[in-house]
Amino acid sequence: MAVETFNYDNKIVRNFAFATMLWGIVGMVVGILIAFQLFLPEANLGLQFTTFGRLRPLHTNAVIFAFVGNGIFMGVYYSLQRLCKARMFNDLLSKLHFWGWQLIIVLAAVSLPLGLTSSKEYAELEWPIDILIALIWVIFGINMMGTIFKRRERHMYVAIWFYIATFFTVAMLHIVNSFEIPVTLFKSYSLFAGVQDALVQWWYGHNAVAFFLTTPYLGLMYYFLPKAANRPVFSYRLSIIHFWALIFIYIWAGPHHLLYNALPDWAQSLGTVFSLMLIAPSWGGMLNGLLTLRGAWDRVRQDPILKFMVVAVTAYGMATFEGPMLSIKSVNALSHFTDWTIAHVHIGALGWNGFLTFGILYWLIPRIYNTKLHSVGMANFHFWIGTLGILGYAIPMYIAGITQGLMWKQFTAEGFLQYPIFLETVTQIIPMYMLRAIGGILYLVGTLVGVFNLILTVRKGTLTAEEPAQAPALVAEESDDHDVKNVYGHRWLESRPLQFTILTVIAVAIGGIIEFVPTFLVQSNVPTIASVKPYTPLELEGRDIYIREGCNTCHSQQIRPFRNETVRYGDYSKPGEFVYDHPFLWGSKRIGPDLHRVGGKYNHLWHLNHMVNPRSMSPGSIMPPYPWLTTQTVDKTLTPAKIQVMQTMGVPYPQGYENYAQQDYETQAQQIFQDLGVTSIMINETTGETAELSPDNEIIALIAYLQRLGTDLKAESTARSGETADPTSN
Repeated sequence: MAVETFNYDNKIVRNFAFATMLWGIVGMVVGILIAFQLFLPEANLGLQFTTFGRLRPLHTNAVIFAFVGNGIFMGVYYSLQRLCKARMFNDLLSKLHFWGWQLIIVLAAVSLPLGLTSSKEYAELEWPIDILIALIWVIFGINMMGTIFKRRERHMYVAIWFYIATFFTVAMLHIVNSFEIPVTLFKSYSLFAGVQDALVQWWYGHNAVAFFLTTPYLGLMYYFLPKAANRPVFSYRLSIIHFWALIFIYIWAGPHHLLYNALPDWAQSLGTVFSLMLIAPSWGGMLNGLLTLRGAWDRVRQDPILKFMVVAVTAYGMATFEGPMLSIKSVNALSHFTDWTIAHVHIGALGWNGFLTFGILYWLIPRIYNTKLHSVGMANFHFWIGTLGILGYAIPMYIAGITQGLMWKQFTAEGFLQYPIFLETVTQIIPMYMLRAIGGILYLVGTLVGVFNLILTVRKGTLTAEEPAQAPALVAEESDDHDVKNVYGHRWLESRPLQFTILTVIAVAIGGIIEFVPTFLVQSNVPTIASVKPYTPLELEGRDIYIREGCNTCHSQQIRPFRNETVRYGDYSKPGEFVYDHPFLWGSKRIGPDLHRVGGKYNHLWHLNHMVNPRSMSPGSIMPPYPWLTTQTVDKTLTPAKIQVMQTMGVPYPQGYENYAQQDYETQAQQIFQDLGVTSIMINETTGETAELSPDNEIIALIAYLQRLGTDLKAESTARSGETADPTSN
């Protein structure tokens, strides 16, 4: 049989490796900055571009898509070439993929602090960037699948299975969740509303964790852990069960993020059941990884690379046990909206993704640079201080989360809330926020040491940009397969990428289809409420400001049907209240109180003072001030276009309403301005700077939106008593 000579492309691997290190540091620095803001609001530097609400999505996007994303591509481009015994399909596609992905990251780093956001968690980027993401992802997919189809190795190793599932599922998730209608180049509205938008978002959000932060990393684990340990994977049979069970079950679990929310009970129960089922394949994969190291534990104690990988796989096991536990309704009743979830997420991000990435970097960089790691001691230091950082971060957040959940629910013997003022539950856990920041700093120090160690390794080696390799061409016969154990008949499938891909897509699509069809097509699943009316033009503009400032990152708009929540906030939230919310704003974390019934609770002047100087209204508040809302004005010329887009999506504004929307805007704004009773306000006590108010100020629109929240049901009650109710006239 003729042997072919070719070269592996290590330059593209090097590029993604360097990008991984760079964006990892950036993402962690931003994370530490916002961690400080939770106990030191002044850490926003007094700028509107650096508040917690604007930087938190920058942090999550930088860590998920910049750090982990580049880490995925680094590992895939290295391992896929060697598993397929073929160079990547097309060098130009490799370059377009790399530079296109870096462009996306830069655009995210610019747009999110500017407040250009869709507000959907892990999918905040606006529509032009969404299109670019889809384009670059398709380029990656063509390059990956092209390499698989031109491979010289008939057998597709388990890592490739996970790569295939990652590409097709992430494409499906991103495209469906990004259905939006543009208003301008920088503004769009989600095509879905309320309950439907929430279901789509958390189908995406949960499975972004599943198929961007988990399945590709499992593929990397199956390749790099055996390589680092110089041992075969523990069980081929277990890897088959792990793969198919995981990709089929994972896609159903999204609704567990919406337990006790305004979502049909059947969808909540479905999410819970499949989340509990996830324990089996997840732990099967973890055990397959750890048992690969059987007989090599002496090496683990000495080799920092294996230490990183062992802790990474262990963290994966911890996170994938805890996730299903948090999906049990009785546990979720305590944990939801608390810092418990933050601790859970960071076990996965810092432990599973972070440590496996560092382990791969330490193994890979010396090989493509044909040298040895500069310092094993520095790598060991990185491991131990990073481990302390994970513990220093997660343990305080677990304590904070359980404390929050218990304090929110606590009643006195007389039947009153023990802590009726929400701020009491925040100030109690500020020491935990301080410890969390210290843990983050320790992890960052380890990262900096690790990157420095790798830079020194690079400097003493020489990149083998074109690594020579030889392999016989792939032939049509499968005579060699008869000598290989054909478990479950799976060997046949592993030699046919097209059939394998089709079955994979079917497996991951079933769950989404079954969850979506009833919710979107059966009207009774989202009943309407007669008194719920569209937002007025002023309220709509105020809602956009609320989204721009990222208020939903700290405040939920979803009152769950618990006694403590209805006593604290008011009547529980109904699905029909959100039918005109494009996008939904239920939130996933309460650093501040829920706002779904805040309308009419305080007067306009209270809201004005609270936004300019939060501590003047709530002593001890950790909310940053928003003085720019009193000086910036709303661009009313865009209001008619926004109304038209809403009409396109079925919001029942009267025909031609866009023609007199500005008039309604000005009438309502003038009324709120007059009701304030002030024409100026001090926005900087240190300098004595004041701002002259006008009806066109952004603060007026935001007040209008806040005063609208939750008043539709009040209007319904009034209407039932025989009085007239028209929420659109608010």
